[in-house]
Amino acid sequence: MRLLLSKRTIAFKLFGYATLVLLLGLLIGHVAEALLLYCCGVIAWHYKHLFMLDRWLWRDRKLSPPAGDGSWQQVFDGIYYRQRKARKKNKELRQLVRRFRDGAEALPDAIVVLSQDWTIQWCNKLAQQLVGLRWPMDEGQRIDNLLRHPDFQLFLQQGDFSQALELSAPVNDELTLEFRVLAYGEKQQLLIIRDITQLKQLEQIRKDFVANVSHELRTPLTVLQGYLEMMEPDDLPQAEIWRRAHGVMLDQTKRMDSLVQQLLTLSRIEAAGKLQLDEVVDVPAMLKLLQEEANSLNREKHHQIQFDIDETLLVTGNKEELRSAFSNLISNAIKYTPDRGEITVTWQRQHQKAVFAVTDNGEGIAPQHVKRLTERFYRVDQARARNTGGTGLGLAIVKHVLSRHQSRLLIFSEPKRGSSFSFALPPELVVGSTAAKQDKLPKLGKLV
Repeated sequence: MRLLLSKRTIAFKLFGYATLVLLLGLLIGHVAEALLLYCCGVIAWHYKHLFMLDRWLWRDRKLSPPAGDGSWQQVFDGIYYRQRKARKKNKELRQLVRRFRDGAEALPDAIVVLSQDWTIQWCNKLAQQLVGLRWPMDEGQRIDNLLRHPDFQLFLQQGDFSQALELSAPVNDELTLEFRVLAYGEKQQLLIIRDITQLKQLEQIRKDFVANVSHELRTPLTVLQGYLEMMEPDDLPQAEIWRRAHGVMLDQTKRMDSLVQQLLTLSRIEAAGKLQLDEVVDVPAMLKLLQEEANSLNREKHHQIQFDIDETLLVTGNKEELRSAFSNLISNAIKYTPDRGEITVTWQRQHQKAVFAVTDNGEGIAPQHVKRLTERFYRVDQARARNTGGTGLGLAIVKHVLSRHQSRLLIFSEPKRGSSFSFALPPELVVGSTAAKQDKLPKLGKLV
């Protein structure tokens, strides 16, 4: 319990000591000298404690108060109590600020705290990465002096923050950022910057997808409509014309059916949840069936197709998805390799991995096209793809299937020197591999 200073007690003590000194002075016959000596002693005593207080506040590093006399001890204790209370409050405030900053750092958006005149008071690390702010060097700088884009300047000047502003990132033109300003606290603004690059890409992909599907379906439908309008029920064309028209309509119908089927396959793969890679797939048996299909597809092309298959190489995964990947790569090689070409299909074990490759000696692909081959509806040659019945979705399907099987498609191609499409399934999916056996062992706890 803290004791408060009492004016009455202090006055009584001073008066009592002064009375004793006065009596002592009367006894010795030097009253004035005794009172003067008493006053000097009181002043010296107070200055002593003042110096002790000064040394404790500004020089000593210890927190505990010095040992004083009389009322000064209560002063020291009172200051110590206030200091301890202030330190506790500051600690709580620091913890609160730390929690706020940790929460702001954990947000997926860049955060900049601004004063009313747009000077920077604080920003998180993501703001430094997205717009190039530097902390704490930029503290006190105006945000519009650092972000000089005219649209951003106009955005702040107009003061209408009901709509967000979209701009390219100042540190990377490939990123698209969304800027929002919200009222925050008293006379403060909160600038929220969000990376919407992926959303913009998805939106563009959706638009391109709708446009491409519409275009792909419009061509065969136009052909079918033209032939049907030409044929009157009572005046059918001659047998030769009908035979040609029937063949074209059948080809266009098959093309639309193939497009719809591949769209459904791609949609099913993308919408599927996490794949359970525990089904044993007999790839050699699957490739034998695909070899028969390839020979049927090759009747008009007359390619030399060679299958080099390891009969003992089995894997785990999704049978239908893997079949789709194998089939697309083989059929693409047959379709796009000029007549009487050479195609080699291999399925072999390499360093505990299962490697599938399709190699041809066709026309090859220019480097600028290779990196875009797995995009939906992308074709190197539109006219050539239309003649072969390609939909531009085969390699997109292969890419998604391989991604779900912990692999990726590798494409090596040179113009006039042919192409090679390959992928390697990891040892964890190879039946009988050391990695696969270890993966199936029971999990052991950590050694203590």
